[in-house]
Amino acid sequence: MPALVPTNYSGCVTWLGYVPDREFSLRSDPVTEFTASYSGAAGEDHAGLTRASCNRVTLLYPLGTEIRNVRQLSIVSAEELTVIADKMGLSALDPSWIGASMVVSGIPDFSHLPPSSRLQISGGATLTIDMQNRPCNLPAKVIDQAAAGFGKAFKQAAAGLRGVTGWVEQEGLIRIGDQVKLHIPDQRSWSPE
Repeated sequence: MPALVPTNYSGCVTWLGYVPDREFSLRSDPVTEFTASYSGAAGEDHAGLTRASCNRVTLLYPLGTEIRNVRQLSIVSAEELTVIADKMGLSALDPSWIGASMVVSGIPDFSHLPPSSRLQISGGATLTIDMQNRPCNLPAKVIDQAAAGFGKAFKQAAAGLRGVTGWVEQEGLIRIGDQVKLHIPDQRSWSPE
């Protein structure tokens, strides 16, 4: 019996980018396509089969411990970017300002998709969602460079809307305009009580 079931929800890739050097800047460089390999997006600074643990997992590992990289990609919703921009008082929030890898339109409540959901791209790649991406202060500097004075508003405005992180389960080419099919785990929500 399949453990992942297709939903009636599908979307479209509307933007792609990659962060070439996050030590220099979190800003993504826009592209029209990229190859998703088992290590992540070609040329992306977040790519790799493993990564150093960060503050998100310090209750599991000491900072800097080598762990599996399930944060190869930062995937955000076009609709949620609009909500964040409105909350910040901006006319639009450029996904490159927040280090996005991919923008998807058409899938509701995107930032709350269940972990282990799959985004199957029409070009053949399949991405596994790790978990919701929590907003932080890192994009503030990049936002302020493009829209002075607005960066500090990002973290609060993006709470619950920052998208998801994910990793490549099936390699393939991803292009702007590709269709995205959502598959979710076939299980009830966790309820220990």
